[in-house]
Amino acid sequence: MEANAQSETKQNRLEIQNIRTYFFLDEGILKAVDGVSMTIGDRETIGVIGESGSGKTQFARSLMRLVTKPGEIVDGTAILRRKDGSVIDILALEPDDQELRSIRGNDIAMIFQEPMTAFSPVHTIGAQISEMVALHTKLTKLQIREHVVELLRKVGISNPSQRFDEYPHQLSGGMRQRAMIAMALSCNPKIVLADEPTTALDVTIQAQILDLLRELQQSQDMAVIYITHNLAVVAETVDRVYVMYLGKVVESAPTKRLFANPLMPYTRQLLRSIPRPGVQVDRLEVIKGTVPTPIDPPWHCPFFSRCPDAMPGKCDQAMPALVEYEPGHFARCYLHSDATEAEDEWTRI
Repeated sequence: MEANAQSETKQNRLEIQNIRTYFFLDEGILKAVDGVSMTIGDRETIGVIGESGSGKTQFARSLMRLVTKPGEIVDGTAILRRKDGSVIDILALEPDDQELRSIRGNDIAMIFQEPMTAFSPVHTIGAQISEMVALHTKLTKLQIREHVVELLRKVGISNPSQRFDEYPHQLSGGMRQRAMIAMALSCNPKIVLADEPTTALDVTIQAQILDLLRELQQSQDMAVIYITHNLAVVAETVDRVYVMYLGKVVESAPTKRLFANPLMPYTRQLLRSIPRPGVQVDRLEVIKGTVPTPIDPPWHCPFFSRCPDAMPGKCDQAMPALVEYEPGHFARCYLHSDATEAEDEWTRI
């Protein structure tokens, strides 16, 4: 079981196994998420990192069952332990299942990457958050308004009673992001998926948003999954990191261990691209090339075409397995192992 031994089953809030989300296009099969597994414990903070196009957002959308045609979740399980103690496989539910509607927002919620497009432009902020609360609670309209106004105040929005009746375009970027957080937390979910929660915000507002999420995580006893390419956020915020590339997890480890000893060349190059305090350079290091489009990808190391340490005749012959090299530290690389991932039915799709 890949990278899943860090906590006992009874402590896990969510157990994800082998999620595969494919888009069936005229050009071929785009494998956006290709066999991702991980576990999320109570109150744990997870980071999922990688370049744009690595599959991070589609992974989050898969968990929320928001993948649209021509996309399809073709394999995998996501076993969720709900607030009431019951256990359910989110991926086994039909997209229009009433049970799935009761899970979204209540047990697991998502902070979307761009609140300006996530919010409806023709409804007020308060009305949209109230709709979520009304769906999952039995509060009266007056109680819902009071609850939402208090949420807006809690996330740091000034004059919350006034903002309740305003439209998304009337709020600044930072306020919209705070309102999106308020919506995600409106029903006290136990897991929050934060997809680039600080994108397009200035550094000061970024810090405020991250501090806010940490405070709310502690007060509301929830787990958070950060989907991000901001490694500074990862270093300061998360307990464990999963590095994704071309739809696969290529390395995972506790945060301090990953930053101290990255095993996968892709992870090393990601970390080298971070500016370092007190170190002056003429130019930051970059990873050569771009992330390939994962349409019918070859069955070998996904980073082979861009890797400075690639070994032709080996790395391009078979897919390396995700191997545990030290307790809790997994990597998918032939530099550290000769093990190969056995071919199965998915390699022939």
